[in-house]
Amino acid sequence: MAVVYCEGQLGKSDGKTANGLVRSSERYDLRAVIDSTHAGEDAGFVLDGKVNGVPVYASLSEALTSTGVQFDYMICGLAPADGMLSHDERTAFLEGIAAGLHLVSGLHEFLNDDPEFIAAGQAANVTITDIRRPKPTHELKMFSGDIQTVTCPRIAVLGTDGSIGKRTTATLLVQALRAQGVNAVLVGTGQTALMQGSPYGVALDAILPQFCSGEVEAQIVAAFHSEAPDVIVIEGQGALSHPAYLSSATILRGSIPDAVIVQHAPHRAVRDDFPMCAVPTVASEIALIEAFSPTRVIGVTINHEGMSDREVGATIVNYERDLGLPTTDPLTRPAAKLASIVLQAFPVLTRSTTSRAG
Repeated sequence: MAVVYCEGQLGKSDGKTANGLVRSSERYDLRAVIDSTHAGEDAGFVLDGKVNGVPVYASLSEALTSTGVQFDYMICGLAPADGMLSHDERTAFLEGIAAGLHLVSGLHEFLNDDPEFIAAGQAANVTITDIRRPKPTHELKMFSGDIQTVTCPRIAVLGTDGSIGKRTTATLLVQALRAQGVNAVLVGTGQTALMQGSPYGVALDAILPQFCSGEVEAQIVAAFHSEAPDVIVIEGQGALSHPAYLSSATILRGSIPDAVIVQHAPHRAVRDDFPMCAVPTVASEIALIEAFSPTRVIGVTINHEGMSDREVGATIVNYERDLGLPTTDPLTRPAAKLASIVLQAFPVLTRSTTSRAG
C-alpha cells in the first residue's frame, strides 16, 4: 500500500506523476495523497471531478494516523523540470524513511547516491528505488532495425508541449481499445508509466542520446513478441517542436510509428516551465511531425485545462472541420470516441476482433 507525496502540486503539471498514479496504478495500491493545499478532499475529485476514494492529507503524520492503513511505500509524486528535491521535500522523504516506508522516486536526482538517504535507509532497513536510473551503458541498445519485425500498427501519442496529458491519453486509449476487444499494449517512455506498472518502457530522458531510439525500439519489439498485440501505443514525451527536449524525435525514430495522435491544450499560451516559449498551434505541430517522420497524424486529443465544457465541444467541432481529423477530449468525452480514432484509421483491427468473436 502506498502514499504519494505531492505537496502543492496535485492537479498541476509538476504533480503529473501523482496525477497519473491517482488515475491509474497497477503496481501500487494507492491509499493516500499528501498535499496540504487540498487536504480533506478526494484526489480523484480534485483531478477529474470524480470521487475515487483516495483521500488527500496535509502531512505524512496525518495520513499515517488517520487512515488506519499500514503503508509500505512512500512515492514521490513530483515531476519538476529540473528533477531535483527542495529542502522541504528532502525533509518529508526522510520522515517517510524514518517511519519505515520504502521510498520510490522518479527524479533525476538519484537518492541512492545521496549519503544522507543511504544512511537513513540503512538505519530503517528500507529500500530506495530510483525509477529513472538507467541500465549500465554496456546493456543499452542501439537502433537495430528490428522494429521491422513488428507487423501490428504502432501509434505514438505526441503533443504540442510537455506535461500536456500524453501519457494519460495513451493509457486511456489502450483501455478504450481493450474495451472494444482489441489487444492493445502500452509502451511507456517516462518514469510515471513505469511507476504505474507498465511492463514495457524506459525512462527515456535519463538515457544517453546515442541509445534512445534503440531503447524505444527494443521495448516495442519485446512487447510485440511477448504479447502478440493487435496494436501498440507508444507514450510521447515533450514535443517535437520543444527547444528543451529531444525525446519526441527519438520516439519517432525508434518506433517509426504507423500513425500519431497529437495532444493539445487550446488555452495554453506558453510552454509549461518555459514561459519564454509560446505553445505552437496544433496544425503546425502536425505539419512538423509529418515532415520529420514517414507517418501520418490520425487524430487530435484535447487537454481541457482552463476550458468550459462548452468550449471543449466547440473546439472539437472546429478542429474536425479545420484539420479534417477526428478530435476528442479523452477525460470528458466517451472512451469509444477515443478508440474510434484508431479503429477508423486501421479498420483491420475491427475485422480482427470480429473474427475472434466469431
